[in-house]
Amino acid sequence: MTAPRTHKSTESPLSNHPTFRPAWWLPGPHAPTIWGKFGRRLPDAHDRIERWPAPDGDTLSVARMDAASPDAPLLVLFHGLEGTVRSSYAQGLMHAAKARGWGVAMLLWRTCDGRLPDVPRLYHSGETSDPDFVIRRLAADRPGRPLLLVGVSLGANVLVKWLGEQGEAAPREVKRAVAVSTPFDLAAGSRNLENGLARIYARHFVRSLKRKAWAAITKFPSLAVDRRRLTAALTLWEFDDVFTGPLHGFAGATDYYSRSSSIGFLDRIRVPTLLLSAVNDPFLPPVVLDRVRSVAAGNPHLEIEFTPGGGHVGWVTGHPWAPGYYLDARVPNSLAGV
Repeated sequence: MTAPRTHKSTESPLSNHPTFRPAWWLPGPHAPTIWGKFGRRLPDAHDRIERWPAPDGDTLSVARMDAASPDAPLLVLFHGLEGTVRSSYAQGLMHAAKARGWGVAMLLWRTCDGRLPDVPRLYHSGETSDPDFVIRRLAADRPGRPLLLVGVSLGANVLVKWLGEQGEAAPREVKRAVAVSTPFDLAAGSRNLENGLARIYARHFVRSLKRKAWAAITKFPSLAVDRRRLTAALTLWEFDDVFTGPLHGFAGATDYYSRSSSIGFLDRIRVPTLLLSAVNDPFLPPVVLDRVRSVAAGNPHLEIEFTPGGGHVGWVTGHPWAPGYYLDARVPNSLAGV
């Protein structure tokens, strides 16, 4: 396993990496958050989507891009809630990996590949069995090849939780990790998304998730779901309480959030990991990052960079006619040990 990096101060810029300078034309938390979805377009970097039989009888979709050489590192990417292979942050990171000669394997969460699973389950913020299967298969496919892990938003929570669950048992091929805009405390994040303009994001997610829930109920009519409560659900907490939690073995939203929040797994991580978040992230109250600072201070395998601005998976820089994207450089540099 690669030796841990020295723990860095949260607000002090890293001496070997430029400080994030937010775009003046995208002020506040929401503008940079929304820009990535609507203001950035990239050609596909991946060249194929592979279908892998999963241990439970379903099929997992993995977007792939080959490395420049057989032994070059492989970027393993886990996307956010209701993301797709064409999410702008995912394609940005894939293009950055390609420029370095790295390969890419991006797991598409079940239903995020455009198909319903063949088993009565979807995906959620604490579901680590699919990532574990993918990571271990990639490690076995080419022993010794470096695996560099990146999780974004929901995918970051899953990644941090998996790293904590594994501890010293993570495959030796896993060299570094970066968790971007992690919702470390799912209950606090769910509550925060019911305040002010952040409610826009929650309503968007709930509409999309409810469509998938009803499709799953149609395919598996024996699912024990309270249809009336599902119809009435307007918030993420209400949806998770009636559907996500019970479907995946939790008593409800409170139990699901408590057992799946990655903040409880930070102290067990033994892979060098950068936690990159913005203090003004509309998906999470800043007080949660204060708690993360405290935990990370006791784990030398963790490096934290909490920028004052940037929004949620935003970090746009530059000018309107020439925007830049901090993640595209910061994430690969961290993974390369720079």
